[in-house]
Amino acid sequence: MAESAGQVKVNRLAYFYTMPAFFLMGLMIVYPFIYNVVISFSNMNLSHFRDWHITGLGNYLQVVSGSSFWYFFFKTVLWTVLNVVFHVGIGVGLALLLNKDIKGKSIFRTLLILPWAVPQYITALTWRGMFNSEYGAVNLLLDRALGLTIPWLTTEWGAFAACLITNIWLGFPFMMIIALGGLQSIPDELYEAAEIDGSSWWHKLHHITIPLLRPVMVPAITLGVIWTFNNFNVVWLVSNGGEPSDKTHILVSWIYKSAFTYFRMGYAAAFSMVLFGILLLFSWNFIKKTRATEAVY
Repeated sequence: MAESAGQVKVNRLAYFYTMPAFFLMGLMIVYPFIYNVVISFSNMNLSHFRDWHITGLGNYLQVVSGSSFWYFFFKTVLWTVLNVVFHVGIGVGLALLLNKDIKGKSIFRTLLILPWAVPQYITALTWRGMFNSEYGAVNLLLDRALGLTIPWLTTEWGAFAACLITNIWLGFPFMMIIALGGLQSIPDELYEAAEIDGSSWWHKLHHITIPLLRPVMVPAITLGVIWTFNNFNVVWLVSNGGEPSDKTHILVSWIYKSAFTYFRMGYAAAFSMVLFGILLLFSWNFIKKTRATEAVY
C-alpha cells in the first residue's frame, strides 16, 4: 500500500492528466454496464418504464427456457462460424498472394482493402439493394447467366445468405491485412534454409508459415468472432430488421428488437448479459487453449 501511495505521489501529474479519460470511460462504459446488470433483474418494460422494481432471476429463466434463445443462438453460431472461416480463408489466401513479387501489388492492396474502408452501413444498404428480387444487380446477373432468380430477402435462408455474403465481403480485408503483416515479419532465412533442405511449398507452409502466423492470427480471429457474433448493422440493415417474420435475427439483433420495438427492457438486458457471458467464456478459453499470447521460439 505504501509503495502504491508513493507511486501515485511521484506520478501525480500523470494521474491528473488521465483522470478525464477515466471519467469518460466510467460514464460511457462502466455506468451503462452496471445499469444494464441492474435492470436485467427487473420488470422494466413499456408498462413499468418509470416504476420498475427488482423481480429476481425471472428474466434470465425466461431467456434460457425460451425457444427463441436456442433458435437464435444456433443461427448466431452458424453465422459466426461461416463468416470467420471465409474471412480467414480468403484473407490469408490473398495475403499469401500479395506477399509474393507480383506486378501491381500496391494497386491490388488498395482495391482489396476498399470493402473494409467503406462505412459498414453504406455497404450493407448497397448490398441490400443489389439483393432485391426484382431489380437487384445480383438477380439480374444470375438471370442473364443461368436463367435463375433467387428470392434473397423474402425467405428465411435467402435473407440469411444475403447477410452472410455481405459480411464476408466486409470482413476479409481485415484478416488479409493482419496476415500480410505477419507474413512480412517472418525472416526470409527460414524459407531459404527450408529450400536448401528440399522442402516443398506445403512443408514450408505447414512448418514455418502457419506456426509463425499463429500468434498474430489467433487474437485477430478472436476479435473477428466477437465482432461477428455482435454484428448488428449488417443483419439489421440487409434483412430490414430481421425480416421475413423475425427469422433472420441473430442474438444481438433480437436483443435490440426486444428492447426498442417490443419494449421488453428487462428481458433484453438479461439477454444481453447472457450474450456477454458467452463471449467472455469463449474469448478466455480460446486464447488460453491456443496459447496465442505466448512467445514463439
